[in-house]
Amino acid sequence: MYNTTVARLTYRALLGRRRALLLCALPLLLLVVAVAVRLLGEVDDDITKQLLGGFAMATIVPLIGVVAGTGAIAPEIDDGSVVYLLSKPTRRSSIVVTKLLVAIGVTVVFSAVPTFLAGYILNGNSQQIAVAYAVAAAAASVAYSSLFLLLGTVSRHAVVIGLVYALIWEALFGSLVPGAKELSVQQWALTLAQKVGGSGAGITSEVGMTTGVTLLAVATIGGAWYASRKLRTFTLAGEE
Repeated sequence: MYNTTVARLTYRALLGRRRALLLCALPLLLLVVAVAVRLLGEVDDDITKQLLGGFAMATIVPLIGVVAGTGAIAPEIDDGSVVYLLSKPTRRSSIVVTKLLVAIGVTVVFSAVPTFLAGYILNGNSQQIAVAYAVAAAAASVAYSSLFLLLGTVSRHAVVIGLVYALIWEALFGSLVPGAKELSVQQWALTLAQKVGGSGAGITSEVGMTTGVTLLAVATIGGAWYASRKLRTFTLAGEE
């Protein structure tokens, strides 16, 4: 299910000059903010949770997911080069799984790792808060990668739609509107942060642990499955 050639091409597309700059800029911004907050005065656990939950989880992680998830396949569909890839004797599911794994790896490295570092800078991982949010960021990275990879296969405006979702739904509605919180990848992932941090950390989520993990799995598996199906349809349309 993992094709090394497809993986190499996907890494090259994601880590090209323009996307690499954006992928590096977002976590760097998070770390700069963390350092600035730390230098301005005493930082307690509440401030750390506000920054990691309200900025890292709600904005940085989904934005990186947009860049990596859509960038794994959308450019190839837009310029038509995906036709040459689909013409090879490679299973469509293998193409999707490979691209998804690459997108997940890139998203985790550029979101979960900086989230942990930012948390460690702020409070030295007090109450396991840095680890908890890093775990949540990694889990969210998996779901975001799958959902945005799917979006890249169904729309030529995947980046725009992804940005609207990341900046409006996750950062605004997913953080503030009670009903919308239950349909937020951010909130699903925070159930893991709540579990890792324990009662002492005071991390909360709008959904239960079982519900959050189940929805993360459904989003990940469902997104990958439907993306594979769309690729098969795309091939048939091209042949006709």
